[in-house]
Amino acid sequence: MTTSFGPLAGLKVLELGQLIAGPFAGKFFSDFGAEVIKVEPPADEKGQGGDPIRYWRTLHEGTSLWWHVQSRGKKSVTVNMRLPEGQEIVRKLAAEADIVIENFRPGTLEKWGLGYDDLVKVNKGVILMRVSGFGQTGPMRDLAGFGTVAESMGGMRYVSGFPDRPPVRMNLSIGDGIASLHGVIGVLMCLHHKNKTGEGQVVDVALYESVFNMMESTLPEYGLTGQVRERTGSNLTGIVPSNTYTSKDGTHIVIGGNGDSIFKRLMTTIGRDDLGTDPALADNAGRAKRATELDDAIQAWCGVHEAALILKALNEAQVPNGKIYSIADIVADPQYQAREMIQTVTLKDGTALKVPGVVPRLSKTPGKVNGSGPDLGEHNREVLATLGYTAEQIAALKAKKAI
Repeated sequence: MTTSFGPLAGLKVLELGQLIAGPFAGKFFSDFGAEVIKVEPPADEKGQGGDPIRYWRTLHEGTSLWWHVQSRGKKSVTVNMRLPEGQEIVRKLAAEADIVIENFRPGTLEKWGLGYDDLVKVNKGVILMRVSGFGQTGPMRDLAGFGTVAESMGGMRYVSGFPDRPPVRMNLSIGDGIASLHGVIGVLMCLHHKNKTGEGQVVDVALYESVFNMMESTLPEYGLTGQVRERTGSNLTGIVPSNTYTSKDGTHIVIGGNGDSIFKRLMTTIGRDDLGTDPALADNAGRAKRATELDDAIQAWCGVHEAALILKALNEAQVPNGKIYSIADIVADPQYQAREMIQTVTLKDGTALKVPGVVPRLSKTPGKVNGSGPDLGEHNREVLATLGYTAEQIAALKAKKAI
């Protein structure tokens, strides 16, 4: 495993969090060349320990396949942060780190003597990225908050689904992912400030606020007019036509014909020039009033044609469209393949595993998939030795269950 690549080569990241939001941010730094040291709880009497995500969903040789995406390229060090010896290890690691990532409940690091005020004493330039359900301040700061709660409180769940049914969730941890991306953006801003001043600072990311930040114009619409955006199924409120339609062979296709000139080309393609040339439908405001009529016309055309013909016709007319992909469709797609978004890593037992490629793509300092997820405590000796611990001291820490 090497870290001498990418725009973040030479950057040191200490990852204290677990599960999704914190570690997902750590993956971005690892993908672009930073040395990411992931601190995990030591194994218990049953031999299980570390980040719980090691054991989530589909397993191979006892380890989650998700783990090999979320923690690729990182170094695993086991530390019991509840013990003074473990806390001292973390302080020494933080003293050499540019960035520390954590997603514990607010106050946890402070209880262990590892809060920002403690870390800055050993490293004035440290950047502490903190991800929590409700942020480090406010009346809800101490409550447990998962991504599912954030998606609900942030407003995303309310507008997801069909109007005659309860709100639905995406079958992914989207709230955690959104919060993680906000955290990465915040850290990069702080690095820019640090380069000018030498000062570190805290990035305080609340899951619910990160979700709320994606809610487009819902707040000003409500604030000025009292309008509450509701669930509308597969279409997009006030943007017409933009919906999902079903072909004769049962394929679901998204069609976005909401640009004025695009709308005319779409209507010509489906044989409805009468709608395309109707002055009342020349702009989005007019089309929004007749959304059901337009959706019915598009569906009537889709319903009598095979998906392949529909996609070909729409592409020729330069109308944005796309089949709704399953993961099987993604793996087989030549666009994904051409841009190296389906990559393969080799696990320690020789198994080839498909993993997502690196996003975003940089022209001069690209990132790369830097191996798979580490074994629990795989880098204990390597990392602790760099902090000055001898083999005897490491053995003593292990005996005390501090690592």
